[in-house]
Amino acid sequence: MHAPGINSKATRSEQLLFLTDDQLRQGIELMFFAYRGFTADPDMILETMEYGRAHHRAIHFIGRKRGLTVNELLGILGVTKQSLNRVLRQLIDDGLVENRVGLRDRRQRNLFLTEAGENLERKLSDAQRQRMRAAYAKAGPEAVAGFRTVLEQMIDPDIARIVQSLLMDAAP
Repeated sequence: MHAPGINSKATRSEQLLFLTDDQLRQGIELMFFAYRGFTADPDMILETMEYGRAHHRAIHFIGRKRGLTVNELLGILGVTKQSLNRVLRQLIDDGLVENRVGLRDRRQRNLFLTEAGENLERKLSDAQRQRMRAAYAKAGPEAVAGFRTVLEQMIDPDIARIVQSLLMDAAP
């Protein structure tokens, strides 16, 4: 089932991939509203803690790859060191993230979620997984594969290696 008012039938030009500017604009707008829906539940949880999306992204990727270094997180998020330090300092001070000295290189700082951080990450991700699961189930396997391809093609080439590494680290 599609959202009300959204044309689910592909036009001939869409089928041939000769998309008009209007069709591309509709895709951009759909992406905006999908992202808005995708972030709505976590935003409400974060707001009660006086956190924002930067906190969510940090928590997500620290939870995704235990022991992630600060430099790796900078590369993933594409933010300034100053911006990330502000977010990390708050998460560490609030007992959600631990910053440990690297075992191989003592100059490195490895990041880990605490138990409270893991609980928050799970709470934030559960709503998003539920939304994704429901959308994927309604769209069907071919649409899911196509959507993934579109997303992959939208990734900037300079971070594709980072994304590929994260995807390869995915649990089976």
